[in-house]
Amino acid sequence: MSERKNGKLSANGKPLDERIGERELRKIDARKAVTRSIWEGFAMFGIIGWSVAIPTLTGVAIGVWLDGNYPSRHSWTLTMIVIGLVIGCLSAWRWVSEEHRNIDKEK
Repeated sequence: MSERKNGKLSANGKPLDERIGERELRKIDARKAVTRSIWEGFAMFGIIGWSVAIPTLTGVAIGVWLDGNYPSRHSWTLTMIVIGLVIGCLSAWRWVSEEHRNIDKEK
């Protein structure tokens, strides 16, 4: 696993001093980074929750209207709830992915 290279112990092909230097740089970057408050974390949960809830509730409203105006053997309300939930989850997933990409860009 580890081998001797020029008198220095290396693992995964990197000398010890390079690995230590990388760790120090990560620590320095972490200290410089602005830490988010707990309220910002709650706000993020709220945004994700509403991005799922609003399309789902919209699906409920449309489904109830369709059931009232166009009755059928199958429940429009149930169908629209599922469609709204899928749209909401995809929207939340996209938003979280963009936030993750932005965090990676900052690093």
